[in-house]
This record gives sequence, structure tokens and C-alpha cells, in this order.
Amino acid sequence: MKILAIETSCDDTAIAVLEIRKQPSGEQAAKLEILSNIVSSQVKLHAQYGGVYPFMAKREHQKNLPLVFKQAMKKIGNKKIDAVAVTYGPGLEPCLWQGINFANDLSKKLDIPIFSVNHVESHLLANFIDGSSTAIKFPAIGLVVSGGHTQLILMKKFLDYKIL
Repeated sequence: MKILAIETSCDDTAIAVLEIRKQPSGEQAAKLEILSNIVSSQVKLHAQYGGVYPFMAKREHQKNLPLVFKQAMKKIGNKKIDAVAVTYGPGLEPCLWQGINFANDLSKKLDIPIFSVNHVESHLLANFIDGSSTAIKFPAIGLVVSGGHTQLILMKKFLDYKIL
């Protein structure tokens, strides 16, 4: 399965394509490979304001999404995408809507499912992208450092969290 993931929660326009392959019976985790990871940063654009200017970031996402998408697809050789994932929050609302609308359009045009992704949860779970989830002992403490969403999180188990 190939998943196209879209991230526009703040000042980076990012699209990645991930391929998930089932492992032979007996192995626990699926095999995940990052086929493409394209990021267009707006850091320099917002530097003069001392922080991100949300509506300027929104316009940049609107301009950059088609370009980043084309680069991501070119990198994977225009292979068939099976699903779209998109950040739905938390983040800057005008920015998030650019990604959500782009993802919805792709989902409809390609007739594939769309999945919503929590920005903070993805930071937490990115630590396990290599399949090392079997090494963690629960309960565990996770630290997410992401702008205004920096949090200490009690992980009771996967998908069962409490913000401390």
C-alpha cells in the first residue's frame, strides 16, 4: 500500500509517499519505506515578522502544494497511490485547511480513501517508524517539542495517551 501524506500545519508544505508492505507470517511489524519526502519551508519568508504570519503561510501552501505534489510523484515514478493522509490539527487553521482541501480533492480525483492525522500524535509515533515499537515498555513518557504544542505525554499504550 502506498500512502501520500500531506502536512501543512504551520510554515512547511510537506508531502511524503510511504509504502507499507506486509511481512511474511511470523514477523510482527509491517515493513515501511519512505519513497519520497519533499518539504518546502517558509522560514525565511516569516523571519521578518518574528513568527509565522498565518494568512501568508496559507497563501504559500496554496502555491506550494501542487509543486511539492508534482515533485513527490516524480520521485516515485508516478506509481499508483492507494490512500491519502493529511494533518487535521493541531496547527494554524488557515494552513491546515489548505492541506485538507488539497487532500480531499486528491481523494476524490483518485477515488481513494483519506485519513486524518493528529500532528502531535505523529510527532510522538515518528519514533517508531523503523518498526522498533516492540522495544518500548508501557507505560512510557513521551516528550513532543513542536512550537506551541510542546507537551509531556503519558503513553499508557499505543493510541492511549494522557497529556501531563
